[in-house]
This record gives sequence, structure tokens and C-alpha cells, in this order.
Amino acid sequence: MRRLRTTADVLDACADPLVRWAAQALSAGGAAWEHRGAVAVHAPCLTRRRRLVLSGPSEGVASLLAAHGRGVSLRPMLERSVAAEVRTLMPEPWVEDGPFGWMDRSGSLAAPPGVGWLSSDDEVEPLLRKALPSSWAWPGEPGVRRWAGVVEDDALVATAAEAWSSVDVGFMMGVAVHPSHARCGLGLRVCQFVASALLDLYGTCALLVENSNQPAIALYRKLGFAYRDVTTLLPAT
Repeated sequence: MRRLRTTADVLDACADPLVRWAAQALSAGGAAWEHRGAVAVHAPCLTRRRRLVLSGPSEGVASLLAAHGRGVSLRPMLERSVAAEVRTLMPEPWVEDGPFGWMDRSGSLAAPPGVGWLSSDDEVEPLLRKALPSSWAWPGEPGVRRWAGVVEDDALVATAAEAWSSVDVGFMMGVAVHPSHARCGLGLRVCQFVASALLDLYGTCALLVENSNQPAIALYRKLGFAYRDVTTLLPAT
């Protein structure tokens, strides 16, 4: 088992955008390892969770999970199909802690009109509390960098954030549209704007989505994002 000591080491070892996104942890108290073509990144705080992000062949992932996957509040995160194989290889039982979706895309994307980065995020929190109280990104939270929005009649009616971006993976969170402006295409516009900007900066844009939120998944697919199931595994005992 080989220790990966820098973000560059992780990027050299793994092409998976999920792991490359987690690689930001190497500059913030995290750690990473490679084993049999698989990579694990321990991220002490990534989207509000202490995560161990894993990718690669199931045998290598199983070894990394056995060595580094336990700990208070730790959430090992990996592709769901790999998790199913890994569970059969573990000497002790592990259980799935709930699947969700990872979506990413690369390339370029035209920016739509009528959307821009906000000079102040004062109106973002009231909009989130109205439209998306379960948001994982909030103004002023560590890792949340900036907010984009659509303003109509001097009021913020749609927003999305850049949050927890890594060296070469921009990350989008906090997508919300005021209920009075739902089904007007504003969610698509604000996501297209943020995705366009992050693709220009990082080359890849990614996000997490509830796997049951089919309208959101369909919206992101319209923008060229590909979907895959991911999950977290926890020790059964």
C-alpha cells in the first residue's frame, strides 16, 4: 500500500473525477493511498462530512477500505456498483448507508444571458430557506466560494453556488429557484451559467444529487452531465 503525499500524486494515480475532486483534501489535513490500482482519499471535511473517497478495482478498494475505512463519523464514499463487489470481499459485514448520485461533465458550455455572479450574497439565505431549506451549501460556510443568480424586479429568484471545488474539478451546489418562479427555466439557466464558468476554470464540473430527484437529474443531463450511482458504506458493527 503506497502513501500519496500530495494532490499531484493523487491526480497522477487516478483519472476518476470523484477522486480528483476529493484530492483537495491533501492541502487541508487529508491523506491518500494507492493499492492495486485503487485510490482512497481521506477528506476530513468535504461537503460537511468526513469522507473516505474510493475508486478503482474492487480488490484494491476492499483493501483500502479495510485499512482506512473505520472511524467516528467517517463516510466511505464510492461508486455503488463497486460497493456491491467490495462488500462480498470484506471479511466483516458492511452496510450501505444510502445511495445518491454523482454527475460530471467536461468540455465547454456556452453561458446563458441574464445570469451573473452576485456582488453580495445577502439575498441568498432567504431564498434558500424559502426554496431549498435542505441545501448543503450556505453563504459564509467554509468551502462555499461564490453565488450566481437571476434577479428580476430587484429580487433574487434563482441561485447556485460554486463550493468545494478542487484543482481540476469545479463543484456546483445550492441550486434553488423561488417557488413563484418555478417551471420558468430559471434553474436550467443558473446551472448552465455556473457550469460554463467552472468548465472554463477547471475543465470538469461536477455535482451531487439525490438519486430520487429525477427532475433535477433530467435538468443536469440537458446540460451534458453524465450520472452514476454512488453510495456510502458503514461497518455493520
